Amino acid sequence: MSFDHEAFWSARYRDAGDDYLFGTAPNRFLAAQEAYFGAGMSVLSVADGEGRNAVWLAEQGCQVTATEISPVALEKAAKLARGRNVEVSFVEADILNWDWPQDAYDAVVGIFIQFATPAERPRQLAGMKQAVKSGGLLFLQGYTPKQLEFKTGGPSAVENLYTDEMLREIFADWEIISLHDHEDSIAEGSAHIGRSALIDLVARKP
Repeated sequence: MSFDHEAFWSARYRDAGDDYLFGTAPNRFLAAQEAYFGAGMSVLSVADGEGRNAVWLAEQGCQVTATEISPVALEKAAKLARGRNVEVSFVEADILNWDWPQDAYDAVVGIFIQFATPAERPRQLAGMKQAVKSGGLLFLQGYTPKQLEFKTGGPSAVENLYTDEMLREIFADWEIISLHDHEDSIAEGSAHIGRSALIDLVARKP
């Protein structure tokens, strides 16, 4: 029996009540890339959760599409967008079984999307790469295996985590603008808080 991602995430978002599980501020890595985003850019934010990153991207003037598997999260994301007076196109989608658009976006963003198993990951990342226009950018932040020592968020399975070598191999056909792993203390709602082992990628499609 396959794992029910929608039920799992909807329960987590529902249990948070009116609070936002990962907060309402954008991910710090994404916000640090502000110079790459501007008015009129088309951006896809993948598995966007309760909208914190999609809403921030819309505030930069981007035309944002955000996918999310949980209708509970989408409802909270839409509320956040209304409260911040921005428009985001929210799409209920399971990105592990989605007909990814082709060469459609100036940028694709994936922040802490490490629920894919090793068997599912190639399809997921290939879909993200496919969605980027030639010359466009992909932004990815996730946890490295050292995160299992910190236990401050993320998956508990080491095989779901990213390594430098893994990402260099997957993006070997792209220009890697930056890729580095590091430790930092993060505070993103109640779900991501404390010392964390992170890896950040910015890559450009040929």
